[in-house]
Amino acid sequence: MADTKQMVRRILKHNDGKIDSIYFVACGGSLVDMYVSYYFLQSEAKTVSTGWYTANEFVHVTPKKIGPNSVVFVCSHSGNTPETVAAAKVAKEHGAYTVGLTFNGKADVLKYSDEKIVYEWGNEREVVHNPMAIMLDMATQLLAGIEDYDQLEEFRDGFNKIDTIVDNAIEQVQPRTRAFAEKYSNEKMFYILGSGPSFGHAYGFAICSLMEMQWLDAVPIHSGEYFHGPFEVTDKNRPYIVIESVGRTRAMDERALTFLHKYAKKVEVVDAKELGLDMIDSEVAEYFSPILFYTILSEYRSKLAVKRDHSLDVRRYMGKVAY
Repeated sequence: MADTKQMVRRILKHNDGKIDSIYFVACGGSLVDMYVSYYFLQSEAKTVSTGWYTANEFVHVTPKKIGPNSVVFVCSHSGNTPETVAAAKVAKEHGAYTVGLTFNGKADVLKYSDEKIVYEWGNEREVVHNPMAIMLDMATQLLAGIEDYDQLEEFRDGFNKIDTIVDNAIEQVQPRTRAFAEKYSNEKMFYILGSGPSFGHAYGFAICSLMEMQWLDAVPIHSGEYFHGPFEVTDKNRPYIVIESVGRTRAMDERALTFLHKYAKKVEVVDAKELGLDMIDSEVAEYFSPILFYTILSEYRSKLAVKRDHSLDVRRYMGKVAY
């Protein structure tokens, strides 16, 4: 993992710890990676405000609170996503302290980043090196430095365990991911349910893994909102994927599953507890759910891509036409 301790010390030292807001700004998959950190601060912070913005909206509707007491995380895998580079520039122009994350050491986004993080990529079994984990680690440390958040030890223990949990879970899901691909390869539409810090990945799996990478229709639904409109389309023909978290919002996922098991037929459950996440302290385990789900759902999408003979890398429009 990046040397986040030194970075956090510099951020806190920059304005004597007078941080009143922390924002997360990116596009697509990078924005999804930020959701758990945003959710953590929204849930745990007492005085610090937070926001989660798609980069182009941040540029067009910049929060008025952005200023010298703000920290803005910006992330772009390529490092050159125009909207994200523009957002980093806007954050700097407003006096915010910027933290840039990318896979590209020569990225444009780093030109507007006070802290520069070039992360590792490609090893799905070492998730602590991925931007999602790096940002969550920094968010917890920042909150501890600003408000004396007192569960850093539990988080450190979780980061020490998460790679082992993910590695074991990858092996555990191989039979079911193959069965999933066999069963659902001809489907054209999926509903993805999730809650809490994992809702971001329900959204991400829908828009990135299925819509972008497989050209399939997909809708993310918050488990808590399922009964407030979306459940009316439930029947035995529509496929559902439920990512079941551990922690405080698990009851929402269970409630949705109880209904689905009664009225639907095509239901795939990816359960963080079954996959070993309860090895992490229950006070913080929920925040590791999306880190686990990212890798495990990547197994689902890869098997589906092979069965459908549709490469995960093929695109019709992205990077090919003007937009």
